[in-house]
Amino acid sequence: MLRLTDFIIDCPDTMKLAAFYAEVTGRPIKEGSDENWAGIKFGEVELAFIRVDDYRAPQWPDSEHPKQFHLDFEVDEIEFEQRRVLGLGATLRQDFIGPDGYGWRIYTDPIGHPFCLCRNKGVIWTDEGPVWPGRG
Repeated sequence: MLRLTDFIIDCPDTMKLAAFYAEVTGRPIKEGSDENWAGIKFGEVELAFIRVDDYRAPQWPDSEHPKQFHLDFEVDEIEFEQRRVLGLGATLRQDFIGPDGYGWRIYTDPIGHPFCLCRNKGVIWTDEGPVWPGRG
């Protein structure tokens, strides 16, 4: 059986980037994290940060230094969450929120990895996570 266990992000300072995402997600940094490997648990999957000495930040949306991945976070109140992540060191890059208040905004974390805050119309939150309308 194949099971996803980790999503690993390269960075120059594991504890600093883990602290940023711990604040963004409201989840603690995993005990035993250090300057070489830090993690945040999401059930069975860990968002992990590994130290890379010659780290080169993506230059989104520059295709010469592509993003390689991005994280999406579904939120209830995008304006509140935007103020929070900007206060934590994120940078707003692009806004795709429509006049109805739904869509997404693209940010970069303090070292350049892109992530999105998303607000999707009709999403219902359950104990198992979000349920999107029309997805079976």
